[in-house]
Amino acid sequence: MQSLLTNPTVREALFYEKLGGGKVKCKLCERRCEITEGKTGFCRTRKNLGGKLYTLVYGDISAIESRPIEIKPFFHYWPGSTALTFSTWSCNLDCLWCQNFHLSKAVPEPNKAVYYSPERIVDLAFTCGDSGLCASFQEPTLLTEWILETFKLGKNRGIKYCCYVSNGYLTTEALKALHKTGLDGLKIDVKGKNEVYSKYCGGANAEKVWRNAREAKHMGIHVEIVNLIVSGVNDNDESLWWIIENHLKSVGPETPLHFTRYFPAYKFFNPPTKIETLEKAYTLARKAGVAYPYIGNASGHRYENTYCPNCGKPLIKRYGYKILKYSVTKSKRCPECGTEIPITGIYVGK
Repeated sequence: MQSLLTNPTVREALFYEKLGGGKVKCKLCERRCEITEGKTGFCRTRKNLGGKLYTLVYGDISAIESRPIEIKPFFHYWPGSTALTFSTWSCNLDCLWCQNFHLSKAVPEPNKAVYYSPERIVDLAFTCGDSGLCASFQEPTLLTEWILETFKLGKNRGIKYCCYVSNGYLTTEALKALHKTGLDGLKIDVKGKNEVYSKYCGGANAEKVWRNAREAKHMGIHVEIVNLIVSGVNDNDESLWWIIENHLKSVGPETPLHFTRYFPAYKFFNPPTKIETLEKAYTLARKAGVAYPYIGNASGHRYENTYCPNCGKPLIKRYGYKILKYSVTKSKRCPECGTEIPITGIYVGK
């Protein structure tokens, strides 16, 4: 145990309680794993050592890259900017179609870890000319202890924004701590009803995900919702309506809602989502009152663009993650009819 504790990526966790008898309860995500001595929780990044809970991935960075914010996707959040994007290992879900399974299914190995200090990350962001910091690729919740320090340092040094690309299954305690230290953008990937989580994602309570979306909005965090439409899983009308109705109820009509195309990956090989299904989802959402629905993973489709919900004027034309034309005024209004367009931050494209 002592040799493990000397590794810089092994630190005592912040979100847990001692239960007695050497057992601890993790309070970082909504699995709230109860962990006995020498064991790890579901995510495999939290371990009970001597009756204390430790994170094994403090600053253990598995991937790092400067990336456009639109690729997350964030369409109403610092458009045209780039964020230094990073990740660690493993996940608190177990989705059969995971696109980043080489990261999310990997068990952390502290003795082989590549440690990045918060200072090094912030320095890299400035070196790369990035406007923001973004935890992504695999579930960022697992990096939270380290990110609390990194986001705080970044904001203090002039980083414009800090965001998570998340499955949304963290506790409200963790969410509040993140917001307090700089988190101001949250993209949440909603898989579907509880049956989808149970059968295909290792189990989770969908209401906890929507609750976090609501809480984030109430805190003033910029929120965008993504629903990956998987062929034969959540592509039926009932599932689409469930997403749309919960979106309107939880985060309101002006919060962007992205319907993205699934492609076979990892252990799931159903055919790619039909474009017609994505278009149907978009149309249903628009008719129900969602002001800013989008289609994703379908580069060149007209529903990648942002349209004024009042007059229909194209405001932001995109091709994938690239902005081709930006027509929103500096006061964040439609130039045609004056409707206010909800965009967080400024357009920093050329």
